[in-house]
Amino acid sequence: MEPTADACSGHDHAHGYIHRKDDYLKRLRRIEGQARGLQRMVEDEKYCIDILTQVSAMTKALQAVSLGLLEEHLSHCVVDAARAGGREAEEKVREATEAIARLVRS
Repeated sequence: MEPTADACSGHDHAHGYIHRKDDYLKRLRRIEGQARGLQRMVEDEKYCIDILTQVSAMTKALQAVSLGLLEEHLSHCVVDAARAGGREAEEKVREATEAIARLVRS
């Protein structure tokens, strides 16, 4: 079955990022490792600036994942919904706007 306008709603359709799923999982596993490394640094009472440097690197990595997912959502889910029009399009634009607002605040 071909993905439709509700491709990102989780209703038996592929999400927009699915073709890059392995890349996202690899990045998230790397971030998970960074988080464990940060825990060890605190446990080992490493220099605070060194810890902050690693926090910054982890934050940038999370932002890269977030921006990638947002781009996928806009180019797949929102575009498909816009083509379909109506309430689905309005909902996807609202979701994207709220997601962008959350990212800007973080």
